[in-house]
Amino acid sequence: MKGLTDAMTKNIHEIITQTAATHSSRPALHFKQQTLTYSELEQGVNKTASQLLAIGTQRFDRVAVYLPKQFETVLGLFGASKAGAVFVPVNPALKAAQVGHILTDCNVRVLITSSDRLQALKDELLHCPDLHTVLLTDGHAERHADLPHVRVSSFNALTTESAISTQPAPTCSYERTDADMAAILYTSGSTGKPKGVVLSHRNMLVGAHSVASYLHNTDSDVLLALLPLSFDYGLSQLTTAFLTGASVVLLDFFLVQDVVRTVAQHGVTGIAAVPPLWAQLAKANWTAGSSDSVRYLTNSGGAMPLPLLNQLRQVFNRASPYLMYGLTEAFRSTYLPPEELDNRPGSMGKAIPNAEIVVVREDGSLCGPNEPGELVHRGPLVSLGYWNAPEKTAERFKPDPVAPKGIQLPQLAVFSGDTVKYDDDGFLYFIGRRDEMIKTSGYRVSPTEVEEAVYALSNQLVDVAAIGAAHPELDQAIVVLLACKEGFTPDLAAWQLQLKRSLPNFMQPKAMLIAPALPKNANGKKDTIETFYTWYWVVAG
Repeated sequence: MKGLTDAMTKNIHEIITQTAATHSSRPALHFKQQTLTYSELEQGVNKTASQLLAIGTQRFDRVAVYLPKQFETVLGLFGASKAGAVFVPVNPALKAAQVGHILTDCNVRVLITSSDRLQALKDELLHCPDLHTVLLTDGHAERHADLPHVRVSSFNALTTESAISTQPAPTCSYERTDADMAAILYTSGSTGKPKGVVLSHRNMLVGAHSVASYLHNTDSDVLLALLPLSFDYGLSQLTTAFLTGASVVLLDFFLVQDVVRTVAQHGVTGIAAVPPLWAQLAKANWTAGSSDSVRYLTNSGGAMPLPLLNQLRQVFNRASPYLMYGLTEAFRSTYLPPEELDNRPGSMGKAIPNAEIVVVREDGSLCGPNEPGELVHRGPLVSLGYWNAPEKTAERFKPDPVAPKGIQLPQLAVFSGDTVKYDDDGFLYFIGRRDEMIKTSGYRVSPTEVEEAVYALSNQLVDVAAIGAAHPELDQAIVVLLACKEGFTPDLAAWQLQLKRSLPNFMQPKAMLIAPALPKNANGKKDTIETFYTWYWVVAG
């Protein structure tokens, strides 16, 4: 399926331009009680690009967008692309320290945010020497005169119907290709701070075509955007919709019944979520007919428990469930066709269109059926590596094990770190992760990042370990074990309140427990397996 755009589309923002040419009056975005047509969306993107170029934005400059889901968020992302810049969506759930790391790590030049979020970031911005401009969606630039090294101005990308014909598309003085970098998405690793995954325009365009093809998206679809746009899975709701002329409903909800009302109000046809979110939706009060418009569900970010899947199939009895697996470094990797759900319980499916998944041994040779090995993703969805992190990139991006040896410049594939196997028919099954990542609420959380936040609470701590414990709704809950100096008894309730100010909700420990000491392995490092058993006996005792 080619969607509405032609095969020569080179840059991700062009899918909006081309769809607006044929579907100008169709709704592109819904937010609260407002709607942007494709024509208005295109004009907003043009206006954003013009504003970014006017303030001196250069080719490949990083433009960060730190906002909840709203029109300005989308205009900021795609407008940055049109201006020749690289967009960096920042999860709105992150706190100042995490945002500061991202802004510094990828040398952000322009930040689009709101006045209250800027106020919370002020201390961090003192350590962001590359940042030269902050654009505020709600004005109030005069309140931030105490940021002498940063220019603060208003971001006004929304345009009126009367101005549509007068907003020209900005032009760049250089040629662009689909191999150019388009975005940097931040994802956690097992140690240290999050890493920036660099995506090319080709990565995003091929991904949109691939997903839209197997989900059979058309211009009659209405997609519900529940996930953060900083998450590749969440961003995909926009790219697949804009490619095919579908519309997207932007929603950050507080009560699960808000989702029910939104689905019924807009006639939503497609919902993407992660298992903890699906668990909430399954418990909502879906009145008769309220879910009838939904024709498909997609799941990624963790395995879907069978009891939960059965609940969802009852609630959304007209919808086809697509169970998917992906990693930010390669966008999406596999999906299980709905007709195979009952035949292959627990399967991750097969590779998505225009990708190949192979399973390899430690030496890089290919595994046979039912032989556990590492999942390797090859093809045009493989990203450009991690931003400014050559050692980390070399750990994950390695020569393609399938490519002929005669190619002088080796193609790269993504080695996922996940152990899988495939059956005699080629369907894949997940076995486990090789690293120590905690998979919670659809996020991959670095234990080290949680541990660093806990260490900062007191100098009376001897050792800290964050581990993942099985949880029926979160996949894993974060449990922190503490070993303190002799005679010191921490106020754990007060500490957890302090962590709420320094860590986003999905990184909050479900429990903090005191242990006499934390076990070490022969190298003097924390022993993950033994730490788990220490936690178990602390709880049991």
